[in-house]
Amino acid sequence: MSKVVALIRNTWRTLTSMGTALVLLFLLALGAIPGALLPQRSLNESKVSEYIAAHPTIGPWLDRLQAFDVFSSFWFTAIYALLFVSLVGCLTPRLIEHFRSMRATPVAAPRNLSRLPKHHITELDAEPQALATTMTERLRGWRTVTRREGETTEISAEKGYLREFGNIVFHFSLLGLLVAVAAGKLFGYEGQVIVIADGGPGFCSASPAAFDSFRAGNTVDGTSLHPMCLRVNDFQADYLPNGQATSFAADIEYQAGDDLDTGTWRPYHLKVNHPLRVGGDRIYLQGHGYAPTFTVIYPDGQTRTQTVQWRPEDQVTFLSSGVMRFDPPGGTYPDPDDRRENQLAIQGLFAPTQLLHGTLLSSSFPALNDPGVAVDIYKGDTGLDTGRPQSLFTLDPRLIEQGRLAKKARVNLGQGESTRLDDGTVVRFDGAVPFINVQVSHDPAQIWVLVFALTMMAGLLVSLVVRRRRVWIRISPAGPGTVTVELGGLARTDNSGWGDEFERLTQRLLPDATSAQSAGEKVR
Repeated sequence: MSKVVALIRNTWRTLTSMGTALVLLFLLALGAIPGALLPQRSLNESKVSEYIAAHPTIGPWLDRLQAFDVFSSFWFTAIYALLFVSLVGCLTPRLIEHFRSMRATPVAAPRNLSRLPKHHITELDAEPQALATTMTERLRGWRTVTRREGETTEISAEKGYLREFGNIVFHFSLLGLLVAVAAGKLFGYEGQVIVIADGGPGFCSASPAAFDSFRAGNTVDGTSLHPMCLRVNDFQADYLPNGQATSFAADIEYQAGDDLDTGTWRPYHLKVNHPLRVGGDRIYLQGHGYAPTFTVIYPDGQTRTQTVQWRPEDQVTFLSSGVMRFDPPGGTYPDPDDRRENQLAIQGLFAPTQLLHGTLLSSSFPALNDPGVAVDIYKGDTGLDTGRPQSLFTLDPRLIEQGRLAKKARVNLGQGESTRLDDGTVVRFDGAVPFINVQVSHDPAQIWVLVFALTMMAGLLVSLVVRRRRVWIRISPAGPGTVTVELGGLARTDNSGWGDEFERLTQRLLPDATSAQSAGEKVR
């Protein structure tokens, strides 16, 4: 039994040592590297699937090791928890010890002050008691205690207690930062959604299903999201002549709280790094792109119009790719099989400022100056009613390989131009409108992350600037009306600048000294 207790005691001592805490902190930083280098499921599951498919040997092994779910993996959580326990066990005794040391009086002077790194001895014409009182007054900012042994008076002085206090504040703030980050992961959520500008349908955050992607904390079930709606009236982007962006901004309107009942819309100018804060949520403008508009006119005169966002492939010129799927209007094809065989799909490229090299389309500028598209038009079964998930930006290649989709045309269209298919169906490119990528973030511990980060910096600054110093003064009679004053100094932390500091302290304490000697010398 005693061996088990000893083993537990030694294990606890090892875990709560500062060396172990530093090792765990290093492992935590090391463990976060895969989360930065590899795609993560919480952010983009399709990227993870693409990575595993592209690396069939190492990909499955990385998946087993949870390298694609780093920050929720068992090993990262274990390091995080051990670091938390180590810091608590390491810092709590130090905090208790520090409070005890702050209440303790400075230690008595050593027997032989001349052995200290800094030493000074001189003779003065003064009374011992009066000189001790004067020196104590000149040690303003030092904690002092005066002791008398026979005819000798000793003054012990110490300063720099804030150094250890700053060190403890730094480490406890680090502990608080870990707790705040963990709380944010548990009770926070983050969702991204694309909102089309210029009269688009807008967005309401009542459910995770309203987002294009949603990452929920471990305790978030999606039923307690803060209800909020927004719509984008206009989006402005300014560019240099070379196409480099200088600013992005969106004029939006939003509803929250009682506004949802009254139908009141409040305006807001949403800019990068200037989020809208509503009910604990922060709405960020993350990016933008373009959503082309196509109209399909069927042979019977009925029409279908869609505006769908396309993915920017070139972040400089905003050459974008995407796809649209059109289901025929009701009554055009009464038979379900005929309706399925007459669905249309449009896939291709969009250029906000088109530049043609023969029939090849590219974009010369990111602004919406001369929009154009180069598209393939397919007819057949687009898979809209199969229940199988499909990409928003590409067609399912299996539908083309199986002959369920047949290419009917390949054409370049400018704004307002159209093409007619063999059956009389007309496909018209109406233009494009901007869209913005909005991120809605909720982190109830964000303010505490900021507070602990600031206190960490403050504690680190104090621990670097403040220095621990000890000084002892021994005053003993040397003759009638004369005393011998001996000073000794010790730097408890670093010795940098201690020599000059000790000399300045000596001059302040003994301005009327008749003689002075530096360290290691004596005046008799």
